[in-house]
Amino acid sequence: MGKGFFQVPPAVNEPIKSYAPGTPERESVLETYKKLYNSKVEIPLYIGAKEVKTGQTKSIRPPHDHQKEVGVYHTAEKQHVEDAISTALEARKKWAKLPWEQRAAVFLKAADLIAGPYRDKMNASTMIGQSKNIFQAEIDSACEIVDFLRFNVEYMSQIYEEQPESDAQAWNRVEHRPLEGFVYAITPFNFTAIAGNLPSSAALMGNVAVWKPSDSQMYSAQVIMEVFKEAGLPDGVINMIIGDPEMITDTVLASPDFAGVHFTGSTNVFKGIWAKIGQNIHNYKTYPRIVGETGGKDFIVAHNSANPKVVSTALARGAFEFQGQKCSAASRSYIPKSIWPEVKSLLVEDIKSFKMGSPENMENFINAVIHEASFDKLAKYIDQAKKDNEAEIIAGGNYDKSKGWFVEPTVIVTTDPKYTTMVTELFGPVLTVYVYDDDKYEETLHLVDETSQYGLTGSIISTDRYAASLATDILENSAGNFYINDKCTGAVVGRQPFGGARNSGTNDKAGSKLNLLRWTSPRLIKETFVPATDYRYPFMG
Repeated sequence: MGKGFFQVPPAVNEPIKSYAPGTPERESVLETYKKLYNSKVEIPLYIGAKEVKTGQTKSIRPPHDHQKEVGVYHTAEKQHVEDAISTALEARKKWAKLPWEQRAAVFLKAADLIAGPYRDKMNASTMIGQSKNIFQAEIDSACEIVDFLRFNVEYMSQIYEEQPESDAQAWNRVEHRPLEGFVYAITPFNFTAIAGNLPSSAALMGNVAVWKPSDSQMYSAQVIMEVFKEAGLPDGVINMIIGDPEMITDTVLASPDFAGVHFTGSTNVFKGIWAKIGQNIHNYKTYPRIVGETGGKDFIVAHNSANPKVVSTALARGAFEFQGQKCSAASRSYIPKSIWPEVKSLLVEDIKSFKMGSPENMENFINAVIHEASFDKLAKYIDQAKKDNEAEIIAGGNYDKSKGWFVEPTVIVTTDPKYTTMVTELFGPVLTVYVYDDDKYEETLHLVDETSQYGLTGSIISTDRYAASLATDILENSAGNFYINDKCTGAVVGRQPFGGARNSGTNDKAGSKLNLLRWTSPRLIKETFVPATDYRYPFMG
C-alpha cells in the first residue's frame, strides 16, 4: 500500500488569485456574489441519500447586512441525529473496505472542483455568510481547503508506504484501519477550509462522519456538501446535521459506536465534550480519539532591534485581517519603549486608512464581526477600556450595529501587563499593547509566557539573532506555531502544520500526516513462512 503501487498526483499549494481591479476573476466572483445575495438558499440536513427538510428553519443573514435574509437552514431533532449515526455505520461497511486509491480519487476530484468550477461559489458564499473580503475568502475557501484535500492524499500515501522491516523468516506489514465506529466532526464559523477538512480528513482514512457545522457558516457548508456529492462521495460517509449543539452532542456521545471527535471551537465547549466522553467511557466499544483546536491569546513581541514598519505591518495584518476572528489572530503585543513612538504612529496611520463595510465593495479591508453576541461582547470590553485608568484607546473604539455588526479596529495601550484585554480571549478586532522598558526584554518574555492559559500562535520580531534565539527558548511552550519576523497568522498546509497546546488544544497539527494518524487504528500482521515445529531452543542442549 502506498506510492509503490499507485503514484498519487503531486501535492502543490493552490495559487492565490489576485482579484485586482480589471481581472476576470474579480468580475466573475462579484457576479456570483450578487446572484447568491439576491436569491434564497434552502439548506437541508444530509443523512445518507436523503436531503431532510424538517420545517424547523432558521435564517441566514450576512453579518454586514443583518436585515437581509439570503436563505434558511433546517434544524434537526434527536431522531435525525440517531438516523445520521445509523446511516454512517451502515455506510462504513463498504467505505472502510474501499481501496485507498478509490477514496483518494473522491477527494482529489473535490479539490479540483473547488479550484475550478466551484471556486466562485465557495468564495462568494463565504463572503456573504461569514463577511470575509475576497482575499480572506480566497485564501480560505478556495486555496486552503484545496490544499487540505490534496496534501491529505499525499500524507495518506506516505502513511501507508511506511512499513516495518521484514526478514527471511517473516513478512511484517501494518494496516492503518479506520476507527471502529464513527467520527463526530464539529467545525467553527471562521474558516470554511476547517469545515471541509475536519470531516473529510477522517473520511479519507476510511472513517465515516457525523458533521455539525457552525450555524454561522451554513451557506458555505452547503456548498461543501454540493462539492462532496458531485465528487462522488458515497451516501452516508459524511452526514451533515444542524441544530441545537448540546442536543446533537449529547446524542452523539451517548452512542456506543462513538469513536472520536474532530473539533475546532471554543475551549470551554471542548472541555465540556471531553468531560462527557469521560462520563460515558464505559459505554464505548473503543477508547475514542479526542482531537481539538480551541482558543488562543496570540502575541507579537518586538525587540528593540526590530524595524518599526515591519512591526506595525505585522500588527495591522495579524490583529485585524478578518476582523481579528482567526484562531491565530494577534490580540496582545509587547513593544519596547525605544521604538514604540514610531510603531504607534505607523500603526495608527495604517488603521486610519482602513475602509470598512460590505465585502462586495473590494476597497474594504474590514468587514463585520460574525453575530450580535460577538459584537456585544467586544463593545463591552471597549467601553470598559474607555473608563479604566490603566488603559488608553489610541485607535478605533467605535462600533455600530444599525446595518451590520461593525466594530472598528481598536488598539488599547495598557500600563498593566495583566490587564483584562491582555488575558481574555476576545475573538475580534481588538489589540492590546504593553510598552516595556528596553532593558527588560528577557523579563518581558517570561511575562508573555506566564500571562496566558493558551498556547496557539505567537511571533518575535527582531534583527538580533541572540534576541530571537532567547525568545524561541523562553517561549517554547507559549505557541504551537511560532513565527520569527512575521505576523502570527497565515499557516499554509504543507508548510506550517497548525495547532497548539495548553488550553489551545491537543496540537495534532492539521495540515500534516500527524493529524491523519489520529484517524487510524494500526494492525500489525506478521506472516511466518516456515513455522517452527519444535518448542526446544538451542540453549536447552
